[in-house]
Amino acid sequence: MTPRRLLLALPALLAAKSGQAQSWAPTRPVRLVLPLASGGSLDALARLIGAKISPALGQPVMVEPRPGAGGNLAFEHVARAAPDGHTLLVGWDSLVINPALYGRVTYDPLRDFVPVIQTIAAPQTLVVRAEGPRDLPALLAAARSGPMSWASPGNGSIGHLTGEMFRGAAGLRDFEHVPYRGAAPAATDLLAGVVDALWVSLPAVTEHVRDGRFRALLVTGEARSPALPAVPTAREAGFADLVVVSWQGLLAPAATPDAVLGRLNAEVNAALATDDLRSWLAAQGSEPVGGQPEILAAQLRADLPRWAEVVRRSGAKLD
Repeated sequence: MTPRRLLLALPALLAAKSGQAQSWAPTRPVRLVLPLASGGSLDALARLIGAKISPALGQPVMVEPRPGAGGNLAFEHVARAAPDGHTLLVGWDSLVINPALYGRVTYDPLRDFVPVIQTIAAPQTLVVRAEGPRDLPALLAAARSGPMSWASPGNGSIGHLTGEMFRGAAGLRDFEHVPYRGAAPAATDLLAGVVDALWVSLPAVTEHVRDGRFRALLVTGEARSPALPAVPTAREAGFADLVVVSWQGLLAPAATPDAVLGRLNAEVNAALATDDLRSWLAAQGSEPVGGQPEILAAQLRADLPRWAEVVRRSGAKLD
């Protein structure tokens, strides 16, 4: 079922879960642990969802940034948290990338977490400053004529690996990767001219592109993004295999009771079905997903071997 069909089915899904949804309520504030610095699109979406579900839950829902080690600090923290619904992970692709990228991690994405819901899907994008290369051929020519740098939201992020895939496919040996602790500081340094380009999730930079500060050179979705329809896909730009659609979602520590998961899933589904949040997501270049936890569970199972193979081919390794 596509994300759009899932949203059309939400009223029935919510009705089916109405009894279970009222069987648990938090007794203290709920923490949404963010694996990146505050200020990026992951943070913004978490805060919007938190604000929407807080009244129904009867407790504050607070975003707690824990950046560092490519997200591993946040992942480890939530994996060790009490499975009572009061500590959740704002998850994204690095959760399933890092086990292959790092020599050792202290968590297992499938064993130590249980999905609550996949919130969105979004492509990656390559952006430069407005005064930078005017299009992708110009960027390739500049990168082949002398050293250039590109930023990502962090070592092990999907932006990092997408950039490595692009760099390898384009044969850009002197295109240096500069990792940041989140999309917001990376975008700030791109604006300041510290780096030459940025690989990042499209929602993190859509407004910068619209207001003319950044220029998007391509997106990595199956099709062009309705948020920026003039920007070509990687396939259209000659990179047939560069199709990357990232996910974001909420996960809980393993052994979290079904009643807790059901209540949280129902409330976030209700939030994703609201017109204002759906409009905001569309404007940012994100597609709402929603539905049952199994949708995110299937995504995790599929992504683990995929990203392990990308890491192996790229030779990327972190300590």
